[in-house]
Amino acid sequence: MNAELTQHLEDVQDDLVRMTQLVGSAMNRATQALLDADLAMAESVIAADAQVDLLFSDLEDQCLDAIALNSPSRGELPELIGALRIAASLERMGDLAEHVAKQARLRYPRLSIPQELRGTFAEMGGLAEAIVSKTGSVISSKNVALAADIGRHDGEVDRLHRELFTIVLSPAWPHGVEAAIDVTLLSRYYERYADHAVSVTRRVITIVTGEPYVGVSL
Repeated sequence: MNAELTQHLEDVQDDLVRMTQLVGSAMNRATQALLDADLAMAESVIAADAQVDLLFSDLEDQCLDAIALNSPSRGELPELIGALRIAASLERMGDLAEHVAKQARLRYPRLSIPQELRGTFAEMGGLAEAIVSKTGSVISSKNVALAADIGRHDGEVDRLHRELFTIVLSPAWPHGVEAAIDVTLLSRYYERYADHAVSVTRRVITIVTGEPYVGVSL
């Protein structure tokens, strides 16, 4: 591997880790905006998504330049292509955090979720924080053993998503159709956020081990 390509790959890895930090912060703050009906926090998340989009665009350019100018080997090319796909998943995670923030803004000054479900969404936010933190560690260290933890957290998010779906479909649901739609959409945003993190981890596993990528439903 030539020195220029080595530097490209190091820069790309650093930027991918930076993306995990940005989308992690975005979802943390979006969850706070959701739980507290905090309009200023929601607006800050929405505005900050442009930074994630810009970093994604820069990463695309870096990877394409590295492919075009450095003639990567058969072993190096999957790492660059994998990085492109990882960046796309991380950019989508940023969009999902933005969707949560926009929902909080839409219902302001009211809460977007019934009071009795705040604990469930706080738990989903905590799981999202753990997932994205470990995703960053997987990218930086290529320690694929962390995939088991990420998969476990994803399973917990899936469980909460199913529970919320059952609650809003119950005949005893007292909050009406609009609130049921809000809860369902918000729960889906967290569930998809976690799924994208799992997809990132599986991309890293493919890069490290050479095993075929096993997709996840997004």
